[in-house]
Amino acid sequence: MATALHDRLQTSGDNGVVTACGRRIAVRCLRLTPTEPPISRVALDMGRDQGGEPGAWAALSAGEARGLARLLLQYADLAEGCAEPVRPAREDSSSA
Repeated sequence: MATALHDRLQTSGDNGVVTACGRRIAVRCLRLTPTEPPISRVALDMGRDQGGEPGAWAALSAGEARGLARLLLQYADLAEGCAEPVRPAREDSSSA
């Protein structure tokens, strides 16, 4: 029997997951306090690959992190065959 993707992902503490290929994806809160007001971001660190090459990272605003989370959940459903493709609503300030 095939193992579902969510069964192969392992949590790595409270702030990340380890993928089936061994890459650790960590999520942290990044706060830069020298500025007023402090700047806060959600940091996403893709970790090193199996060959030891450094991975990518991103620092997202709270809104960007929520948008990414929404898309990840949507595409996880698609990958499991639980939903039909849904196009994200575009924010367009111009009227047709």
